Amino acid sequence: MSGDRLVVKLGGSVITDKDRPETLDGPALDAASDAIAGAIADDTVGDLVIVHGGGSFGHHHASEHGLSTATGTHDVGAVMDVHGAMTTLNRFVLDRLHERGVDAVPIHPLSLAARPEGVDGELALPIGSTGTLLSEGFVPVLHGDGIATAGEGVSVISGDELVVELAAALDADRVGVCSTVPGVLDDGEVVSLIEEFEEVADVLGASDATDVSGGMAAKVRELLALDAPAFVFGPNELSGFLRGEDPGTRIE
Repeated sequence: MSGDRLVVKLGGSVITDKDRPETLDGPALDAASDAIAGAIADDTVGDLVIVHGGGSFGHHHASEHGLSTATGTHDVGAVMDVHGAMTTLNRFVLDRLHERGVDAVPIHPLSLAARPEGVDGELALPIGSTGTLLSEGFVPVLHGDGIATAGEGVSVISGDELVVELAAALDADRVGVCSTVPGVLDDGEVVSLIEEFEEVADVLGASDATDVSGGMAAKVRELLALDAPAFVFGPNELSGFLRGEDPGTRIE
């Protein structure tokens, strides 16, 4: 699998305590960073883009201010609360990766992307900087964030949507979503393959913690839109995914 271009999302619930405002799960982030650094050191991945969710950082403030992927704000204080929390979490992620020798660099969606036709319009996400950084040997790290939105001021862009847009635009070979669960579950059992949303619609519910981006159902819908195979798996399977294994639930 050496040379594959991967887009990997670290779920906000994985790297933070999502039920406690702005609380990092340090051991979980350390473990994820170890897996990423190990795979890069072993040359088992080619280009790598990382996206991380908001967890107890961005989601907490977005919920407090009534922001979501469908509802925005013109309150600059609300915008800065959400964006500031996300850049803080992004700094934690970058620091852990830098400690392990990963050449990670931040890309902040608020400064890059927009919804020029409103919340129901297409996302405008220029990928020139991400693609160029990849070609220069860096690991871009993006995150859920606020996003300029016509008619709404600033709304929320989820990490899941970023994953899909980046994977499509960068022609990713494989996509991984590291979640708190070992895959999409049906009565506690991992669903091995999803090819249509209707196959699992009945078993997908809303997140049980504060989440303004749609939970597992939204993840599956977004990932089904990709040409590349996507996988939803738990933290213990991140290393395996990076090394070419097919853990958890395959979505295609």
